[in-house]
Amino acid sequence: MSSSVTGLDKRLQEILTRPDFLEMRGVAKEVPIFIQTYSPADEDPLRVVVKGAEQFLRKQGLRVKHVDLFELVLQLLEAKDLDDRNYLEVVLQDEATWSKSDLLGTLKNVAEPTSALVPKLMEALGDDAQISLITGSGRVYPFLRTHTIIEALQPAMVRHPVVIFFPGEYSQDADGGSYLRLFGTSTASKIENPHYRATNLDYFDIKSSLDYP
Repeated sequence: MSSSVTGLDKRLQEILTRPDFLEMRGVAKEVPIFIQTYSPADEDPLRVVVKGAEQFLRKQGLRVKHVDLFELVLQLLEAKDLDDRNYLEVVLQDEATWSKSDLLGTLKNVAEPTSALVPKLMEALGDDAQISLITGSGRVYPFLRTHTIIEALQPAMVRHPVVIFFPGEYSQDADGGSYLRLFGTSTASKIENPHYRATNLDYFDIKSSLDYP
C-alpha cells in the first residue's frame, strides 16, 4: 500500500548526502531551511524514515542533530518558576481549572519563538552539526506554529542545512509568497520573513539539484 513516505528513505539518502546540499551552495544569505512534507496519516512511518535517515547519515560520517519540537517545548516547560516549580508541574496541576484559552496562552508564552523557542532550538542544533532534522511540527500545534519559528530565525543563526518534516502542504505563489498548510486542512499560514526562501524537498531535483555556478 502506497503512502506519502513510500520511497522517501532512499530519496533522503540521495539528497542529504550530496556535497552541494551539505555545503548550502546557492542559498546566499537566505536561511538554509528545507521543508519535507508528508501526510498526517503517515506520522508513525515518517518517524521510522527519519530515524533511518539519521542512522544512515551517521554511518556516512556526518554529524547529525535530530530535534523534536515537542520534546523541546517540554524542556522549556520544565524550567523553574519563581516558586521553584517548573511550568510543566503547574500546567499538569492547574490545567483542570483553566479555560482552554488560558492554557493555550500559557503554552504560547512559554514557547514564544523569538525569546524562548528559537534560542533553545539553536542551542539544541549546536555549532558542530553538518545537518539537522526537525520533527514534531504537528505535535506542538496549535500553541506553536512552524511558520513562526521560521520567521524568528535569522540567516546568521543557521550555518548548516536544516530539514523540517511537516505534516501538511508547502506551496509558493507567483509573487514568491510561501505558505504552510498544516494537516492539509487548516488555514494556510503565510511566511512573512523576507529572507526566507525554503526549498520544498518534494520537488527537489536529485539529478540537477542546486546546480549553481
